[in-house]
Amino acid sequence: MAARSGPTRNILVKLIVGAGTASPSPPVGPALGSKGVKAMDFCKEFNARTAHLTPGIPVSCVITIRPDRSFSFETKSPPTAFLIMRAAGIEKGAARYAAGDPPVGRISLKHVYEIAKIKQKDSQLSGVSLEAVARSVIATAKTVGVEVVR
Repeated sequence: MAARSGPTRNILVKLIVGAGTASPSPPVGPALGSKGVKAMDFCKEFNARTAHLTPGIPVSCVITIRPDRSFSFETKSPPTAFLIMRAAGIEKGAARYAAGDPPVGRISLKHVYEIAKIKQKDSQLSGVSLEAVARSVIATAKTVGVEVVR
């Protein structure tokens, strides 16, 4: 029988972790531990990179784990729904939102463009126009139950 070797490709792990508050407890520990990466090493580096942000803000993170169990990661901006709810001053969005239901909050177009500027800094949206990102933010706001006013 031939000896079985480990994975020969990079593994991607996507997490949303609070800025500056990463710890080896779930969800970070199990997600990285099952891939053979020391969660504490990731937590120290993640907390150092996100120290400039307000603690607890959810930050999207893509971790690339190499076959030798070393890793690198890229942090992204907070989720769009979080930014919308924060701008509207609400804790939770609508569980179900239909066209006739009253909105759970309101934001202005100025808020939409500020959120779009934040989201446009992400590498996956770098080539997309600000108008297209703003339309995406408006669509997410409708999904959350937040009304966009002029």
